[in-house]
Amino acid sequence: MHGTPHIVSDVMTHTVAAVGRGAAFKEIVQLMQDWKVSALPVIEGEGRVVGVVSEADLLPKEEFRDSDPDRYTQLRRLSDMAKAGGVTAEELMTSPALTVRADATLAQAARTMARAKVKRLPVVDVLGMLEGVVSRADLLKVFLRTDEEIAEEVRREVVSYLFPMPDSNVRVDVRNGVVKLVGQVRATSLVPVAARLVRAVEGVVDVDFDLTRHAEPNDAPAGDTESVDSA
Repeated sequence: MHGTPHIVSDVMTHTVAAVGRGAAFKEIVQLMQDWKVSALPVIEGEGRVVGVVSEADLLPKEEFRDSDPDRYTQLRRLSDMAKAGGVTAEELMTSPALTVRADATLAQAARTMARAKVKRLPVVDVLGMLEGVVSRADLLKVFLRTDEEIAEEVRREVVSYLFPMPDSNVRVDVRNGVVKLVGQVRATSLVPVAARLVRAVEGVVDVDFDLTRHAEPNDAPAGDTESVDSA
């Protein structure tokens, strides 16, 4: 099977804004505003990513601007207090940067974002050099695939392997990203495998089955034929 999974390089943004270690606070805010992003990679040299500065890194300056936090708050939020006094990207950034490789799968990138609770990840090469950025919105692009594109991939990558004709006769229907396999198959034991493979196809929202076991000459009477309605 060669159609899935898609990888980060398929959906990432290649032209991105970045700042150096010495970028000033207001410069960072202006760049975020101009590029309509919530975070910027911090680079050094010819483009090696050394950190990320985000809106969350900048907000403490406003939060603590007119307040005098008690000692408990100061100790509990030591990092935020330090960033409240930061004036350059080096003082404000989160380092080391959480990054992803261009050949990572979209699922891997999504898990990394979810675990770290971040909206964007710098994409780097083996040397840590910036290649682009992938965002939550980028990862959702796969759900813009047409139903026919999804159906064709399911036919080619799943049905033709697990339920080849003439032993099986399976129709693939897709509506709004929901895949339904309908027909007769020789081995209903393969249905759970098919469910996993179909769900792995990028853009699939859900999967349903209406499959019955193909009757053989020596099989039991038709009334005993197995049926699989869903998986």
